[in-house]
Amino acid sequence: MHKHGVQFSYLSQEDLIDTGCFDLRMAIEVAEKAMLAYEQDKILFPEKIVQIFNQATQERINCLPATLLDEKICGVKWVSVFPRNPEKYAEQNLSALFVLSEIEKGFPIAVMDGTLASNMRVAAMGAIAAKYLAKKESEIIGFIGGGEQAKMHFLAMRVVRPAIKECRIADKSVEAEQEFIDHLSPLFPDVNFIATHTHAKAAIEGADILVTATSAQAPLLKAAWMKAGAFYSHIGGWEDEYEVAQQCEKIVCDDWSTVTHRGQTLSRMYAEGILSSKDIYADLHELVSKLKVGRETDDERIYFNAVGLAYIDVAIALAMYNRAHSSHAGQTLSLQDCMIFEHSDIAQKVRL
Repeated sequence: MHKHGVQFSYLSQEDLIDTGCFDLRMAIEVAEKAMLAYEQDKILFPEKIVQIFNQATQERINCLPATLLDEKICGVKWVSVFPRNPEKYAEQNLSALFVLSEIEKGFPIAVMDGTLASNMRVAAMGAIAAKYLAKKESEIIGFIGGGEQAKMHFLAMRVVRPAIKECRIADKSVEAEQEFIDHLSPLFPDVNFIATHTHAKAAIEGADILVTATSAQAPLLKAAWMKAGAFYSHIGGWEDEYEVAQQCEKIVCDDWSTVTHRGQTLSRMYAEGILSSKDIYADLHELVSKLKVGRETDDERIYFNAVGLAYIDVAIALAMYNRAHSSHAGQTLSLQDCMIFEHSDIAQKVRL
């Protein structure tokens, strides 16, 4: 390679899975470490760029940058969210990739699948919240929505709440519910998976942990279904009645200031003047660092809202890259062999 050559690793989703990167315990540990670094001002976390192509359906592509100063890595996640894909095309609604660069010379070190890490990050944040906010003896979890995010959420929840022994699932179709069960039941033979035949109330009522994992833009979760002592992990947009949050003793966000600029339930309540900053108990990093306590009583209803933090994504992506790279996975690709005017035949190839 020429002295001015630039190379980087390309890692597909299969490369990451084959080298053990589908590891929810790793994602949870990395996310907690990154939140502590954020508190110590060791993270650069600029605003993301959002391009929405359809306001009604929220079809969009987001660009999310962040820098891990201690690791000397800058990364960006390029993620598309197209909620109608499953219905219209029988395709996934989310796809993503990462670009990671070192910040000594500024050269890229990796271009890699981001869909796995993105889904794992959502689940890891919900699980970390459950670690501090759900009852330790939680046995029943209920899902509204049974797609990839829901499946990933269950994997992560079992890491922090291994007492879960019953999982109820409500989706828009019985086929989707059965697919959820078919994918997860072989991994957890000790869990009783229950399809509710599209009845959300049956999935949620009496559950210790509630999860909504849909692309809904109208409330599906009713406040009356949430029992005293339940923990609710809100993943999507506008998935629950305002009364769900209003009846909770604690509301925790991954980052409240970011939530105020989004289109989720809490965001809508804030915009309408129903909810204010003083109603928010904590950001999740404050629980991780023990600046604030988590659950204090068995009968507290607790609401957790995550919008997604790019620095967590980048931290998980870097951990995946390191694991895959140490196994010599993926491909080494050339960005350039030399600088532009060092090409021997550049005089013949330049167009003027």
